[in-house]
Amino acid sequence: MRGRCRTAWGRRAGAWRHRPVAAVRLGALAVALGAAAAAVSLPAAAAALTSGTPSPYAFAEGAQSVEGARSTGNAPLLKPGGTYKSSLPGSGKVSYRLDLDAASNAYVSVTAAPSPGSTVSVIDGVRVTVQDAEGNTCSTDNTSFGIARSPHPIAAWGMRQISPGKTLCQKAGAHYVTVERVDPDGEGSSPDAWDLELVAMTEPRTAKTGPTSAPGVWNSATPQPLQGEAERREGGAGFTGATPIDQGVWQDDIRPGQTLFYAVPVDWGQQISVTAELGSTDSGSTDYISDALDLTLYNPARGDIADVGVGYNGGQNSGSLPALPPADHANRYAATAQVSALRFAGSYYLVAHLSEGVAAAYGDGPFPMTLRVRVSGQPQSGPEYVGESEPKGVFEVSDQDREAAAEGVAAGDDTAMRVLAVGGIGTGSALLVGLGVWTVLARRGTAA
Repeated sequence: MRGRCRTAWGRRAGAWRHRPVAAVRLGALAVALGAAAAAVSLPAAAAALTSGTPSPYAFAEGAQSVEGARSTGNAPLLKPGGTYKSSLPGSGKVSYRLDLDAASNAYVSVTAAPSPGSTVSVIDGVRVTVQDAEGNTCSTDNTSFGIARSPHPIAAWGMRQISPGKTLCQKAGAHYVTVERVDPDGEGSSPDAWDLELVAMTEPRTAKTGPTSAPGVWNSATPQPLQGEAERREGGAGFTGATPIDQGVWQDDIRPGQTLFYAVPVDWGQQISVTAELGSTDSGSTDYISDALDLTLYNPARGDIADVGVGYNGGQNSGSLPALPPADHANRYAATAQVSALRFAGSYYLVAHLSEGVAAAYGDGPFPMTLRVRVSGQPQSGPEYVGESEPKGVFEVSDQDREAAAEGVAAGDDTAMRVLAVGGIGTGSALLVGLGVWTVLARRGTAA
């Protein structure tokens, strides 16, 4: 499993009429087939399964490119609500700046995405540190690749938390985010630069002062894995493109080296529990691979909560996340990082990675993966925030979020894409639709 360390913390009118009918037909065909191709290219994970090559990390569309500075003195600004793409060199640190008020909690998540050909050590990973202008450390978080030593996207987070009784990191002004590799010179680690995705968020203060200690009692019994027939739901290739799912039994195919992303809405007062299963293979090999399948749970700020590694010897195997408390605003005051991270309502992310090492013993797959997801407890009212979070709605569960999870299509997708995703129209069907459109246009052109 991963190691962690945290401290407190225009066309012209009439142009078409002069074109030959054949050109119109070909243009219509190109548009129809192009639309069909675009439809079946979603989500990115589906294309990866078709090609047999694990898809790389899918960065947020429209992410702003920014270059991290070697010194905090000229660190570029990260604005709350913004998503940025950057890179981390093989050695040294890079820094970024946050300009914060004295009332809001602030979070920054850093996703490191090594190239598939990279090599990493057991303890290699990414470290994120937040400091104020006076050099006080507000938080530190590490995430490593674990004993599978398989390069894949991993995320760590930093924060500036406004808290009663604290004196450090409570002032308005510049704060600095430093990103570095945990073990850049470790044996077996390559010095390649890693791509980074950074997301800055703010959480407003509450109207009333609530509890200043974590809830003392919650159901810590390990829940039984959810039973029932599995429904197929193809995972996304990044946090932004994570496939929405809700309580249920979900199945997907995963290949060695591939990472799949899912988003589960968890409201205030609800508990999430997950069991991951890796199906058997008839390859004949019995080689044991520890942590063949790694499943990690992240909170809405992309903070690492818990993970489980599933070993594999060619037979069916499973593993469950540890028992976790309900989402509660007061969890932030817990002494343990795992409980403290369950401080929000919103979309919680399940990130599944199948180790590259599986291919050597069992081939390129794909391998059937099942996720048994339980979300227990009735939604409760949360804290009364003064103002909006950035991005808006990130720390809440809306009706649109629940609908998206039920249908498996991200909120905001247009109707055509929703129908394609839910109905499961394949490449052949989409092409037939395109050819049908072309036939109709051709007949109209002949009649004209």
